[in-house]
Amino acid sequence: MSSAIEKECRSAMSKSVEYLKDELKGVRTGQATPGLVEHVRIEVQSYGSTMQLLELAAISVPDPQTIMVKPFDPSTVKDIERGLQSSDVGITPMSDGKIIRLPIPPLSGERRQQIASQVKKMGETQKIAIRNIRRDMNKKIDADKKSGAFSEDEADTAKEVVQKVINSCEKEIDSLIAAKTKDVSEG
Repeated sequence: MSSAIEKECRSAMSKSVEYLKDELKGVRTGQATPGLVEHVRIEVQSYGSTMQLLELAAISVPDPQTIMVKPFDPSTVKDIERGLQSSDVGITPMSDGKIIRLPIPPLSGERRQQIASQVKKMGETQKIAIRNIRRDMNKKIDADKKSGAFSEDEADTAKEVVQKVINSCEKEIDSLIAAKTKDVSEG
């Protein structure tokens, strides 16, 4: 019975960890990386919809300080340029009509501290999410104990299993945050 609870708990908590990994890809470190812009939403007027940049263009990094965006459809260059300009990436796009270049300026010490602080907040948000999952799982275990589906010992064991899963996920979040903070500080 506790293996089913562990599986359900691990599945829910791993979604929070995966979400954090995706969010951290978009955090600027002073190094060019496609993750900074690939999820930027671009309003494409000729298509009449909003799409992610990675659906509209090939994104590459020709050197550590430049991101190159080559639209699949040349008619979308202006839309992509406008979308990047208005995004919260904070990089001014330069276009030659076919390819858009995004020069990554070096980060100031103060900006590095702001980004490191933002990264820590992102980690805390996901820790809160997994703690909420733990609370919900423990409520479910208590309800099962009351209904007689679990004995006292089984409920205690199930709660221990939930705690082990949360400890493992928190450790993973801490290591992700530490690695990204190091990247930001050194980048």
